[in-house]
Amino acid sequence: MDNIFSTIANVVKTRRTIKPSTMNGNKIPNGHIASVLELADWAPNHGNTEPWRFIVFEEPSQYCIQHAELYKAANPGDSFNPTVYNNLSNQANKASHVVIAYQKRGDLPKIPVFEEVVATSCAIQNLLLGATALNIGAFWSTGGMVLKPAFAEHFGLGAEDSVLGVLFLGYTDEQPEGKRKTPLEEKIIWNK
Repeated sequence: MDNIFSTIANVVKTRRTIKPSTMNGNKIPNGHIASVLELADWAPNHGNTEPWRFIVFEEPSQYCIQHAELYKAANPGDSFNPTVYNNLSNQANKASHVVIAYQKRGDLPKIPVFEEVVATSCAIQNLLLGATALNIGAFWSTGGMVLKPAFAEHFGLGAEDSVLGVLFLGYTDEQPEGKRKTPLEEKIIWNK
């Protein structure tokens, strides 16, 4: 098999979800973060709309405080859960960087929103694969307030933009094994 293919296949097959609580707190150089964001920028997209956008937090605690306060504002009185607030406040204690990934709607109405979301998802996958190649652990989260309108509004997104997740990036000492539940043969129909 071709050496380049083998290298790419290895990165794809070794990419894993690494929870922020299992990160070790070591700082990733900003140059590495810039490199994986550059890879994200090479995602495929229809009509050259390049809909992916990223908000980078070099200090994860700044993100966590904002996220927790958004939760608190959206859950007054009896709906407020102090455990959830505390978890959101401390979620990235061991992460190096936090990146909010969102789709910015382009000015070509003929391009369906779905295609913009898929293109942004491809950009996120490029970022995750680049992180794996640099031995950076990553966790793609949509929990807490992330998918709520208040979150998008807080970070200045437009009415047609959408948050696709928050990426926690950090080094880890764990290397979990990958697995698939359904055999590949059951996922493919070959037409001959």
